[in-house]
Amino acid sequence: MRADGAAVEAVARGDLEALGELYDRHAPALERTLARWGVAACDVNDLVQAIFLEIVRAAPRFDPAQSARAWLFGVAHIMARRHRRSLARAIARVARWRAATLDRVAPPPSEAYEGMEAGRRFESAFARLSRKKREVLVLVTVEGLTGQEAARALGIPLKTVWTRLHHARNELREALGEEGP
Repeated sequence: MRADGAAVEAVARGDLEALGELYDRHAPALERTLARWGVAACDVNDLVQAIFLEIVRAAPRFDPAQSARAWLFGVAHIMARRHRRSLARAIARVARWRAATLDRVAPPPSEAYEGMEAGRRFESAFARLSRKKREVLVLVTVEGLTGQEAARALGIPLKTVWTRLHHARNELREALGEEGP
């Protein structure tokens, strides 16, 4: 059985058996610590798994001059903080959605029908776009990625992103009977 520091260094070299040793040795203590930090019991096991996945990514940055156990708990602290922030954001989204649905007044039937009809026309026009045009349109227009980010995500040249986006928008305008700019 290796010392913790040697095991972390072995993980950095890709030795997953060393990761198993670290897990067997430290998972129970991490579970107890996370529970004491206030992580919900239903999330503790998943978070411990995430911590060890993060250890694989962070191991190359481990400084052997420091305590490996302290380093592991430092990684756990960062992951627990991320988990809390993620949970807080999810709760805030649900609260905003709930407030928006409570404040919303039902539209008159004629407006509701027009909205449903417009949505149906858009879905039909969107479905007729090629897969490649839909991918670019969603990444740039819906997800808010820059052209460069979309190009990198799709593995295509930047000019191809702009060309596909241009054609996708034109096809949607034409299908929906709208005037272009």
